[in-house]
Amino acid sequence: MTELVTFGETMLRLSPPEGDRLATTRTLEARAGGAESNVAVAGARLGADTAWLSKLPDSPLGERIVHELRGHGVDTRVAWGDPETTRLGTYYLEPGGEPRGTDVIYDRADAAITTVATEELATETVADATYCYTSGITPALSEEAAETTRELLAHAQANDTTTVFDPNYRAKLWDTETARAAYEELFPDVDVLVVAQRDAAAVLGRDGAGSTAGTPAERVARGLIADFDFETVVVTRGDEGALAVHEGDVYDQPVYEAETLDPIGTGDAFVGGFLARRLDGGGVDEALSWGAATAALKRTVAGDLAVVSPDEVAAVVDEASGGIDR
Repeated sequence: MTELVTFGETMLRLSPPEGDRLATTRTLEARAGGAESNVAVAGARLGADTAWLSKLPDSPLGERIVHELRGHGVDTRVAWGDPETTRLGTYYLEPGGEPRGTDVIYDRADAAITTVATEELATETVADATYCYTSGITPALSEEAAETTRELLAHAQANDTTTVFDPNYRAKLWDTETARAAYEELFPDVDVLVVAQRDAAAVLGRDGAGSTAGTPAERVARGLIADFDFETVVVTRGDEGALAVHEGDVYDQPVYEAETLDPIGTGDAFVGGFLARRLDGGGVDEALSWGAATAALKRTVAGDLAVVSPDEVAAVVDEASGGIDR
């Protein structure tokens, strides 16, 4: 039985060598990248039986994505689009240090995922899974993708599959008001919410201000649970770590220090590590530590994907907790 099913877009990431500019480079490195497939890869590499649902063009570029994800142990359940009318979305990432910074340019018009319909997907996989994960990026792509996201989450709920959602807000896709309305329409079918504190403030209008007890992140989590009846809310706080509220209890997790080679996909790695540990029987506290360790390791790996192992994650957790490497 598949333990973790994810649904969403994956693109081809094209990057010049470090120090080169897109305007002048003669070389582009190609890698797969997308929030939901990033989570699937992290989960699979940490031992979860994982499937990824999506739609790709029936072309060599679509096959390129499938080949890469399968190489990390992900079961790809793909609907194939007509290559004459659909394409694979791409994004260009130009890494740069301060003061220039890193630039991202998206090219996803007419991507196959924008035409995805529920009946094209392997919904039986969702019905049999323990967890079903998607992010707020997918419904931002088109009305068709938004409708399919709504129907898939509802289908998961109807079959007692625990649903997990990360708003993962992208200002280049939609404005905060439109995004908030779309997210809140999905929330009744969401059990576990993973939200960046910045997104909770900017998009959901929840900054954690108030006179009640607890930190701002705890107040955000408790407020969301009170209003939308989530089972668990995890608030990620960047350099300050993550906080979760589950069944009334609060769990706080600091970050693990890492030398950052590539930060893209860090949040997705956190979710993949968190869910993999939960699937392995870990409590919320253990899952937070595995999520944080997976995220730290991801920062040392080039590309979007967390190419890590359970032993590496366990070593980070053990070292931070005073464990001894024998």
